[in-house]
Amino acid sequence: MIVDAQVLPRRRMPVKAAGLGVAVLLGLVATAAGAQVPVIGAPVLAVVGGVLLSPLVRPRAVALEPGLGVAKGVLLQLSVVLLGAQLSLGQVLSAGAESLPVMVGTLGVCLLLAWLVGRRLGVSRDLRTLIGVGTGICGASAIAATTPAIRAKSDDVAYAISTIFLFNVAAVLVFPPLGHALGLSQQAFGLFAGTAVNDTSSVVAAAGAYGQEAAQYAVVVKLARTLMIIPVVLFLTALTRRREGRPAEAKPRAALSLVPWFLVAFLAVAAAHTAGLIPAAAQSGLHQVAMVLIAVALAAVGLSTDVAALRRAGGRPLLLGLVLWVAVTVTSLGLQYLTTR
Repeated sequence: MIVDAQVLPRRRMPVKAAGLGVAVLLGLVATAAGAQVPVIGAPVLAVVGGVLLSPLVRPRAVALEPGLGVAKGVLLQLSVVLLGAQLSLGQVLSAGAESLPVMVGTLGVCLLLAWLVGRRLGVSRDLRTLIGVGTGICGASAIAATTPAIRAKSDDVAYAISTIFLFNVAAVLVFPPLGHALGLSQQAFGLFAGTAVNDTSSVVAAAGAYGQEAAQYAVVVKLARTLMIIPVVLFLTALTRRREGRPAEAKPRAALSLVPWFLVAFLAVAAAHTAGLIPAAAQSGLHQVAMVLIAVALAAVGLSTDVAALRRAGGRPLLLGLVLWVAVTVTSLGLQYLTTR
C-alpha cells in the first residue's frame, strides 16, 4: 500500500503533462499558421483545429483533461494579464473624447441585444453572453477573459469563437468598400473599425486596407475598447457568484474577493506600461507570448469540445451573431455621425 501511494503521484504528472503538451503543440502550430494568414489569426485556427481533433481526443478525455484544464485556466488568465503590456492609459486618453461615446454606445447596444435577442432565440445564457462580449469588446480576448468569470463550458466557448471569426472575416471584406462608399475620412474609418470589428488582427487588416492613418487610429481605439473587459468581467463575476448562492457581503474582503486576480494583474501591467516601466522592446515580445498563450488555451478549449453538443445548438447562435454584428456596425456609424456633426 505504501508503494502504491508513492507511485500514484508520479503517474499523475505525465497525465497532466500529456494534456498540456497536446494543447501547447496545437497552439504553436496555430500560431505559425496564423502568422501566414493574419486575417484568420492563431486563436481561431487553434480552436477550430482543436474542434476538428476533438473526436480523436474524447476517448482519452479523462486522461488528458487535467492538462487541458491547466491550459484553459491558468494559461488563459496569464495571457489576459500580458495583453496589458500594450495598453497605455495615455494612448487611451489621446484617442479623443469623441471615441468614448461610440465605444460605450456600441457596447451597450450589443450587450442589451445579446440578452434580449438571445433569449428570444432560445440561446443559452452563457453562449449569448460570450457572443455578446466577443462582438461588443474584442473578440477572442474578451471571450477568454469572460470564460472563467462565468464558468462557461468549452462547447459554448468554441461556438462563440467560431461565430466571432465568421463576422471578423465579413468585416474585413465588407467594411473598406463600405467606408469608401460613405466617404469616411482616415480617422473616421479608424474609429469605425476600432469599434465595430472584433479581434485586433481583423481590426488591423480592415483599417490597413483603408490606409495607414486609419490603421494607426484604429489600433489606439481598439486598445481603449479592450479596457471595457474590466468592468464587464467584474460585473459578470459578481453576477455568477450571486447566481451560485454566494452573494457579496458588505465587507472590504468580500468586495475584493469579487475581483479576479488576472484582472488586477492586467491593470497593474497596463499601469506599468503607462509609467514607462515596460521597455518598448519588451512590449512586442510580451504581446507575442500573450498571443501564443491564448492560442494554447483556445486549442485546449477546442480539444475539450463535444461536437455533438454543437450540432444540437443549431443555427440560432449564428443568427444571434449576425444580429449583433449588424447592430454594432449601424450603431458605430450612427453614433459617429451624431457626435462629429
